[in-house]
Amino acid sequence: MIILKSKQEIAIMKEAGKIVAECHAILSRKVKPGVSTQELDCVIEDYIRQRGATPSFKGHEGFPSSICVAPNDVICHGIPGPARLTSGDVITIDVGAFYKGYHADSAWTYAIGEVSQDMINFMEIGRQALFVGIEQAQPGNRIGDIGYAIQTYVERQNMGVVREFNGHGVGQKLWEEPPVPHFGKPGRGPSIEVGMVLAIEPMITLGSWKARIDRDGWTARTIDGSLCVQYEHTIAVMEDGPIILTQL
Repeated sequence: MIILKSKQEIAIMKEAGKIVAECHAILSRKVKPGVSTQELDCVIEDYIRQRGATPSFKGHEGFPSSICVAPNDVICHGIPGPARLTSGDVITIDVGAFYKGYHADSAWTYAIGEVSQDMINFMEIGRQALFVGIEQAQPGNRIGDIGYAIQTYVERQNMGVVREFNGHGVGQKLWEEPPVPHFGKPGRGPSIEVGMVLAIEPMITLGSWKARIDRDGWTARTIDGSLCVQYEHTIAVMEDGPIILTQL
C-alpha cells in the first residue's frame, strides 16, 4: 500500500532531510585520503544523535553501521571498516536519519583527493541522472516515467543502470511502497500522486549493470569490476511538482 503524506508530515520529513544534508556537508569535508570509512561512520552517527535523530540504517534488517559505503566497484550497502581511503578513487556514502517518527535518505558520490577528468565527467553524468529522474516525479505521471528517463539518459552516454536495486517510498518506515526502478518503460507502474515521498537513487556503472553480493551478505559489487557512482535524494510530490527534502 502506498502511503500518502500530509503537508505536516512532509514538513517533519524535511527536518529529517536537513539533518541528512548536514551530514553530507560534513562528509564533503571529511572524505580525504587516509581516512577510514569506520571513522566516517562514527562521525556521522555522533552528529545524527546530537541532532536528536537516530541513524536509519543501523540495525535495519541487521545492518551493523550508520552509513553505507560504496568505494569504486561497490554498488551499495557496503559496511564501513578499517580500510583507508585512497587518492584517485571515488566513494558513495549513503546516510539516513530517523527524526520525529519519519525517515529521510540521501546518497552522494565523493572524489577522494585528485581524480581524473574522466572520473569527474562520470560523476556528473550520475548526478544528472538523478535530476533527470526527479523531474519526472510530477502528479499524473507514472513511476515508470522516472526509470525510463534515467535509463534513456544514461544509456545515451554508453553507461549502465543497475537493475537489482531500486528507489522506494519513504515515511515512517525506511522502505515503503512503491519501488522506484531506475529503468523501464514510460506510462507503466503506479500513478504519481500528491503526497508521495520517494527516494530516487540511480546507480550508474561504466560497464555491466549486473551485480554480485559479497560473502558478508550486504556488499553489492558490479559483476565485471567496473566503477559505479550513485546519487540519491528523498523527494516529496507536491501540487506543482517535486521538492527535494534532503538538501540545505
